[in-house]
Amino acid sequence: MADSEFLSTRQAALRLGVSLGTVQNMVENGVLDAWKTAGGHRRIPAGSVDNLLAKRRKQAGRPGETGGSLDVLIAEDDPMLQKLYQMTIESWKLPISLRIASNGFEGLLLVGQQTPDILIADLMMPGMDGFEMIRRLRMMPELSTMDIIVVSAIDAEEVRQRGIPGDVTVFGKPIPFHEIKGFLLGRLSARQRN
Repeated sequence: MADSEFLSTRQAALRLGVSLGTVQNMVENGVLDAWKTAGGHRRIPAGSVDNLLAKRRKQAGRPGETGGSLDVLIAEDDPMLQKLYQMTIESWKLPISLRIASNGFEGLLLVGQQTPDILIADLMMPGMDGFEMIRRLRMMPELSTMDIIVVSAIDAEEVRQRGIPGDVTVFGKPIPFHEIKGFLLGRLSARQRN
């Protein structure tokens, strides 16, 4: 095979719009195919990267096609709050598919596997925090239509000062389930009108 059919980790990261570390973790988690050269460098088939990009585009075009269900990803490190989110949102009996990540890095991986309609994120998490995760996500133009909600004990003004983009909805803790439910119902209603 020609060298042009394979990408270095850096080339794959540029094509996907993610960091080198994210590509390495995508390879380790089986999201991208790869092999190592004798010198220990990863080589990623261009087709594997193109397939992932095609899957992202297809998912980005999903709104309105699915008949009204929402894919919601929660990024929250506290196991008790994860359970509270899950129990509360499931009790609403809405057409919502719910996934949970325990930190920002895992959140990025799950977004890479399947782009959610809505990301609800804590900010203070171990490893990669919510600030870094959101900054990285907002650098990817193909994810610009994904709604992001921040739920944090940090004051909303401080959240803005620390660089959270203006298109991100910010709520304080305790988790304002009434507002979140209203937000989700609004998105479901808009989806059903399309």
